[in-house]
Amino acid sequence: MPPTPKEFDFWYAVNNTEVLEMPRNRLETFGSTLINYRLVTELMDAVGQIRVREGRIQAFRPELLTPQSFSESPLEGFETGPANDFIRWLREHESDLILLKYGFRIRHESVTEAIVHDNLENVVARVRADWQAQDDPLSALVVGVDEPWEVCLLKLLFEVVRKSAPANARELRADPDGSRNEIDQAFRQAANDRARLAPLVALLNRLGKFKEYEDRFYALVRALTR
Repeated sequence: MPPTPKEFDFWYAVNNTEVLEMPRNRLETFGSTLINYRLVTELMDAVGQIRVREGRIQAFRPELLTPQSFSESPLEGFETGPANDFIRWLREHESDLILLKYGFRIRHESVTEAIVHDNLENVVARVRADWQAQDDPLSALVVGVDEPWEVCLLKLLFEVVRKSAPANARELRADPDGSRNEIDQAFRQAANDRARLAPLVALLNRLGKFKEYEDRFYALVRALTR
């Protein structure tokens, strides 16, 4: 069956998108991340006119999916027998598997664009020079198609996730609910501000982990009162 016009447009955009500059930093494991992008495209109905879009993509905190997650809901499109066999296989190989769920939102309210009368190579060179000068560790430069331009951002997100997933997975396995990360942040804040000791105690009590961190807490108190 030949592709529909929408499918053709999608794959045309994917195959004609190049991520020239990736964000240096990876996606946050225990919080959201804002990626600043610049997308350079040639207008399809005009010669020597280049559109430069700037905007932000919000990446939400990734979630760890386990075989148990699959067993709690049916696998759509699978017959019952094969689905159960697949879930059984996942459980048997749970120690070797890790799946992450990422969520993203294009922040359309932050999108700006400008039309530049020049050739693509010159515009890309200028945008890249400006990108390098700003030295933003969470920015990206992409060259793609003018329509559907959002697909170009999907390719960027695919590359960002591929870069971030291994470290995100390691950290989520070590700290599935993020409580250790939250506690470590609270300790760092208290080390720089004695007024943050009370919120730290409240957090440890709320999580039921004061006994576990008792020695570290009192060592911090002693260090702050010297």
